[in-house]
Amino acid sequence: MADVAGKPCILCVAITGSLPTKANNPAVPITVAEQVESTHEAFEAGAAIAHCHVRNDDETPSSDPEKFALLKEGIEAHCPGMIVQFSTGGRSGAGQARGGMLPLRPDMASLSVGSNNFPTRVYENPPDLVDWLASEMRTYEVTPEVEAFDLSHIIQAIRRHEAGHLYGKLYVQFVMGVKNAMPADRAVFDFYVETMRSRAPEANWCAAGIGASQLVVNEWAIAAGGHTRAGLEDNVRLDRDRLAPSNAALIARAAELCAKYERPVASPVEAREILGLRAA
Repeated sequence: MADVAGKPCILCVAITGSLPTKANNPAVPITVAEQVESTHEAFEAGAAIAHCHVRNDDETPSSDPEKFALLKEGIEAHCPGMIVQFSTGGRSGAGQARGGMLPLRPDMASLSVGSNNFPTRVYENPPDLVDWLASEMRTYEVTPEVEAFDLSHIIQAIRRHEAGHLYGKLYVQFVMGVKNAMPADRAVFDFYVETMRSRAPEANWCAAGIGASQLVVNEWAIAAGGHTRAGLEDNVRLDRDRLAPSNAALIARAAELCAKYERPVASPVEAREILGLRAA
């Protein structure tokens, strides 16, 4: 704890995602208005980054740039300075449609640099698509958040950044607990951290746990000096017996862990400075 005490921790709220529905938890925000309200509550609880997906009226995932534009506008109006991070994930579209919202110039966007198994399918990220998404992010000055579902993704992220393929400062997120991908394993987590520290010491990293793994991965990341993500995209429950009442409740729980390890929750201004982002 002595090594991390006093180091600001960036909290990212994953507000909606592509899969959870109101049948899973009525608090999952679907419409843009619901998403903005839920994000504002999480912002007040300490979230500095909003990780954004958009949905159709029937709750299915969408990659519609107009919906992303409305969500960005709402977050910027109601959450001053908050970092807007768009998802380019594969559940919302196929091929280059996954990056159709990048001309809106969000502060950040997720980027998967390799393929892996998901619960019922292969999450395909072929090299030519990764190249194109990374190029679009450079064109529009969007900093990638590399979502690493496997050790090879971390290595690829470091190599791509060293080669100048990724815009801005390197930021890698370990995603653990997805069925058929990397489980939430402490030895693996520790190796991920050491890989980042030894191969990319100037880079920043964060971690996200899926489902029941969310709380434990939050604590591992905070205790190890990294940043972390929580929200209804990744986990709809507070515990086995209770649904999470809001995104804000999951962010507040992460903020309590920050206090446990004597780490201040980073403000949006501090988060922008840490990540090398432009001022709001």
